[in-house]
Amino acid sequence: MNKHIFIFSILSLVSMALYAQDATPRVNARQKAQRARIAEGRVDGDLTATEAAALNRQQRHIRRTERRAKADGTVTVAEKRKINRKQNRASRNIRRAKHNSITPAN
Repeated sequence: MNKHIFIFSILSLVSMALYAQDATPRVNARQKAQRARIAEGRVDGDLTATEAAALNRQQRHIRRTERRAKADGTVTVAEKRKINRKQNRASRNIRRAKHNSITPAN
């Protein structure tokens, strides 16, 4: 009996962890799009290496925040709001960096 309870509890913890992995599909899609914008800006010459490095660092920070939010098995509304705010800020920074007057040295 105790063995069955133990196995059931382990399976339920694993299933909660797997559910949390997919709890933020919009965040994942947005991260992918932002990374693509950074790479595109680098290829087009709109971003310098320094700007791209700073923007990628910001993306890593957002990813770390998302992982921490998922760590306990649930992503709360407040955590989603925090991630969204960080993504909004990152998007604004990408746009500003791509449209400023600084160009990479050839």
